[in-house]
Order: sequence, then C-alpha cells, then structure tokens
Amino acid sequence: MTSSQMPGTALDPTILSLPRVGRLHLGRWVSATLVLLALAFVVKAFAEGDIAWKVVGQFFTAPAILGGLANTVIMTVCAMALGIALGVIFAIMAMSPNAVMRGSAAFYIWFFRGTPLILQLLIWFNLALVFPTIGIPGLFSARTIDLIGPFMATLLGLGINQGAYTAEVVRSGILSVDHGQVEAAKAIGMTRLTTLRRIVLPQSMRVIIPPVGNEVVSMVKLTSIASVIQFSEILRNAQTIYYANARVIELLIVAAGWYLIVVSILSLGQVVLERHFAKGRAGAGARNG
Repeated sequence: MTSSQMPGTALDPTILSLPRVGRLHLGRWVSATLVLLALAFVVKAFAEGDIAWKVVGQFFTAPAILGGLANTVIMTVCAMALGIALGVIFAIMAMSPNAVMRGSAAFYIWFFRGTPLILQLLIWFNLALVFPTIGIPGLFSARTIDLIGPFMATLLGLGINQGAYTAEVVRSGILSVDHGQVEAAKAIGMTRLTTLRRIVLPQSMRVIIPPVGNEVVSMVKLTSIASVIQFSEILRNAQTIYYANARVIELLIVAAGWYLIVVSILSLGQVVLERHFAKGRAGAGARNG
C-alpha cells in the first residue's frame, strides 16, 4: 500500500472530501458584542441626555472658543520649540566628557521630571515673590510681574518641563547611531559638533521623531493645565462661557471636539514624518547594499 492510499494521510481522498469547518472563535464574538453594547449605551445616553446640541453647534465656532484654540496652538508650537531646543542642548551636555556639564544636565532632568507640571507653572507665575525685578545690572531692569504674565509663565513652565523629557529622547536617539560612524568622522578631522550636526543627529531622527510626536500631542492637552494661572486656552475660555450660561456639558463637548481635531491633524503629520525618514533609511540601506 502506497502512502497516497494509506488512510489518515494528507492525500487520503476520504479526508480531502470532508467539509471544512472553521473555528467559531466564541471569545471574539462575545468581546465584540460587549464592546458594541457599551458603545450603544454611551450613544443612547448622549442622545437622550439633557444636552442642547444646538448650543454645541452655536459655540463651536464662537470667537472666544476660536481665540482659545489659537492660543492653544501657538503655545503648543512655542513650548515644543523651546523644549526641543533645550532637549538637544541638555542631551549633548549629558553625554559630554566634562563632569560639570554632565552634572548640570543630570540635575536639570532630575528636577523638572521629578516635580509636578502644575507646581512648576505656579512657581513661574509667582516668580515675582522671589525675584521682584529681573534684568542685567547696568543695562536694563524691569519688574518681574510685568515680564512674566500668564503667557510667559505658561511658555516657561511647559517648555522647560518638556526639555527635560526631550533630552532623554534625544540622548536615546544619539546612542542608537553606530559608534563606528563617530570614529570615522573623527578620523577625517570632523569636530564633535560637526559630527553631531552632520552625522549623528540626522540618523537619530528615525528614533527621535515617534516619541517627540507623542510629546507634541501631549503638549496640546497639557496646555489645559495652564488655566490655573489664567492663560486663555480652549478649556479656560469654555469654562468662562459656561460659568455665564450654565451650559456646562455643551461647552465641554465643544472643547473636547477641538482637542480631538487638533490632535488628529498632528497625528497625521507624525505619520507622514515617520514614513519620510523610514524611506530615507531604506534608500540609504539599498545604496549601501
């Protein structure tokens, strides 16, 4: 008897003629049903709840809300620019052979990552209690309370705090680059700064961009904390309106809608950047191959 005639083998005509029955995957069906029921419950609650959807539409493009949106976007851009600049500087300092530079960077990262952001915002907003005036002796001097208002306090608080986190991200990206390339750059006479600018940082972007993109998304939402120091972003302006008209949930829905729109746009931009640097890496790998 050949192997094709033996019962139980893959070529047995009796087995091949049997109908194929797929697995039921009961767990998947049960979990999907539970998720759909939960979504239906939430939709039903919002549909039948005491929510004036006309008020939501009315205030979605209200000047106060759009002004808060503009402040949120501007603060996000400015704070992230400051945070990225500080992050690069302190990441380089943390990897410096100079012990003072390394110690300063370590203290900066330890302090601003170890204290709550809202505490840092309150300190910057009340800095005039410690330094009544700020200036350079012999050149200019001004009252701190005039220089550091809600916008400046928010910028310093968010930007400097972000710099501590970005420093660790940048340092990880720098360490991801093969050290042999750094040695090769030194061999041809490149300075340490030129090596960082021309060799290390461009290649480390594929590691840096994803977490920094997440930090940008987080920054959009973190601007809402600045409402405690009277910075007029979306949430604070929405609160000001619902204190006057008592439409609390409607204004909160408006604020949530704008946050989701901004975050979605930023997430799309992050995907585009990640694909761009991924293509660049793939192209370099193909050329090297």
